[in-house]
This record gives sequence, structure tokens and C-alpha cells, in this order.
Amino acid sequence: MRQSKAPRHEMSPSQSPLLRFFFVALVSLCTSCTSPESPGLEFRVSFGDFQGQPHYQCNVKLAVGAELTIILCSNPTTGYQWSNPAQISDQSVLRETDHRYQPPAGSQAGAPGQEVWSFMPLKKGTCTVYLEYSRPWEGGEKGIWTFLLTVAVL
Repeated sequence: MRQSKAPRHEMSPSQSPLLRFFFVALVSLCTSCTSPESPGLEFRVSFGDFQGQPHYQCNVKLAVGAELTIILCSNPTTGYQWSNPAQISDQSVLRETDHRYQPPAGSQAGAPGQEVWSFMPLKKGTCTVYLEYSRPWEGGEKGIWTFLLTVAVL
């Protein structure tokens, strides 16, 4: 007695909606955080961005003397705060020049604002900038959001 096998229908990655979604997400993540050499660059990550991806890791290329600005959502009314100062792996390559909190535009209680860091590339080289959003007291949650930027100064 011969059994017939049902035809197999294999899905290619381009036909699978789930695989297509992950591929598009991966490509957009990799390209959104990599930039060509530019005279100045700004990274902005919102509350919604961190809700979707709590740990950002990006790369950037800058020229010596080009300002780098990082703007991250922040809400000190929750007890969370970003690490201060930013952790820079090689301060001879990149120097933090400013850090400030910008409150929300409206007067809504508990609304998130932004923390803004400015950096100046000093010489050719590579370093990382690391920021961590935590509750700083003993026993508080640590690193619920992180931002890691690899900076190549050309």
C-alpha cells in the first residue's frame, strides 16, 4: 500500500509576515543609528521608543570639532534618572560639554521632559558613550533603559 504525501508548502522569508517584520525592524534599527560623517549630529529617543526597545545601541561617525547631541526622554517625578555624567570610555577622544534637563512644554503634572547632553569630538579615535536610566537609591531598579553609542571620530 502506497501512501501519498501531501505536498509541502514551504514559506520563503519574503512570504512570512512575521519574518518580514523582523527583517524590516532589524534593517531600520541598524540604519537609523548609523550616520555618515557630518558637521553635527543629534540623537533623540522618546518614551515610546524606549517602550518598544529599552536598550539602544548605535554607531556614529563624526569629524573632529563637530558637536554631538543626545536627547533622551526623562521623567524625574517617577524617581528614575539618567546617569550623570555620561560614561565616556575615552575622554581624550570625546568630551561632555553640557548636560541639562528640559521640563515638558505644558504644565501637565507628571509629564516627561528631556535630558540633553552635548559632546565635542577632540581628536581622531573611537570611544563609547553609555547612559543608564535607573532609580539611584539602594534597592532601586537599575538600567531599565540604556543608551550605548559608539563614536568614531575621523
